[in-house]
Amino acid sequence: MTPSNPADDDTRHRTPQERIALGKAARAAVPRSSHVEFTPSQKRPDPVDIVEAQSATRVPELVPIRYGRMTESPFRFYRGAAAIMAGDLAQTPRSGIRTQLCGDAHLLNFRLLASPERRMMFDINDFDETLPGPWEWDVKRLSASFVIAGRANGFSTKERADIVQATVRSYREWMRSFAGMGHLAVWYSQFDEEWVWSHFVEDASARARRRWAQSVAKARTQDSLQAFDKLTHIVDGAARIAPYPPLITPLQDLLPDVERGSLEKQIRRMIERYGQTMQSDRRFLLRQYRFADVARKVVGVGSVGTRCWIVLLLGRDDRDPLLLQAKEADASVLAPHAGASRYRTQGERVVSGQRLMQATSDIFLGWERIDGIDGRRRDFYVRQLRDWKGIAEPETMVPTGMRAFGELCGATLARAHARSGDRIAIASYLGKGDVFDRALVTFAERYADQNEKDHGALVEAVRTGRVTAEAA
Repeated sequence: MTPSNPADDDTRHRTPQERIALGKAARAAVPRSSHVEFTPSQKRPDPVDIVEAQSATRVPELVPIRYGRMTESPFRFYRGAAAIMAGDLAQTPRSGIRTQLCGDAHLLNFRLLASPERRMMFDINDFDETLPGPWEWDVKRLSASFVIAGRANGFSTKERADIVQATVRSYREWMRSFAGMGHLAVWYSQFDEEWVWSHFVEDASARARRRWAQSVAKARTQDSLQAFDKLTHIVDGAARIAPYPPLITPLQDLLPDVERGSLEKQIRRMIERYGQTMQSDRRFLLRQYRFADVARKVVGVGSVGTRCWIVLLLGRDDRDPLLLQAKEADASVLAPHAGASRYRTQGERVVSGQRLMQATSDIFLGWERIDGIDGRRRDFYVRQLRDWKGIAEPETMVPTGMRAFGELCGATLARAHARSGDRIAIASYLGKGDVFDRALVTFAERYADQNEKDHGALVEAVRTGRVTAEAA
């Protein structure tokens, strides 16, 4: 049986009292203290097998880059190991209350980005794995990411525990706050630059305030024009995407003439057709741009090897660029454990999950399905390559800074879950006390231990030649 979308669940029309009772009943059935549990099953699959199974459908020459990035450190491994953790989370206790999940809620997937109204926002950014599922899974993946990042920085056990407990407490307290709001108040909630300043930065140290201001200023420079200046050059008087192999490879350098022509036609058609999945005014805007060039791009850690294209479009003149990223969307790693997507295509799954969880989304966000030159039909979602992009740098954080960032991430995740799930039942389950918070401190440490073992298994697989890794 495939579970329903949480937004379609019959509980949405229950009274607040009935939803509170639902949360308390879940607490009685699955105690909050039980979430400390993580004991790998004796039948747990080999983590390298899981990674290799994902690689089997990816661009073969890019797979070694993925392994190279994942072997760099336990934290980089964790970023690429969402499929491994999905299987592990499926074996842990769950309350039975579902919401829309990010599916890969590690700390680097929370960042600064632009709203359509040109306001600086803080929100979740990556939705490749989004799917309805148990709300606990996102919280646990976020918590473990802070332990792994804290270990990399040499933080003590006590410092890491303080960071995780603060992160989960923030999630719990903000969920309780959202539980007391009406539907529209929750829907209109946004964490913009001013809100973050007043709630998390204003009373922080001078160093923290200075770093925040620098991060916001830097994020505002990360837009299409900056990407255009960095990623393009002039060839025969025309703007073209500059090669930087193997990370950026223009289409003309990638394939023979006949195959290149066929693929370029498909990509052009994708850009033309995907506009049908956007609002009509934004579709009108997209049509003002003309196709100029396309290149393959290597992205992220876990996504390396998936088909990803950057498409250069030009507007009123050659200094009016729009850079789009069309990224392949496969089935969510959560699907074997939480149920298949109800959407016809994986691109629509990603976009619908993003629109549901984010306070505001990229105006050029949409999806399309195309036929590859190998005859296989593939799903893609499309968005701007850069639109005010600000990413955290956990390796530079001190314990107090990482704790504050964790609190901000916890609040943001609570807002995203409150939009799509039963926020009253979740808040009722969590309660006023810190039982769940403390349980996840233990869980996160245990899972960080497992992640280190899995990272070591991949390093050993590279050493023995079972898989090949390349630095890039």
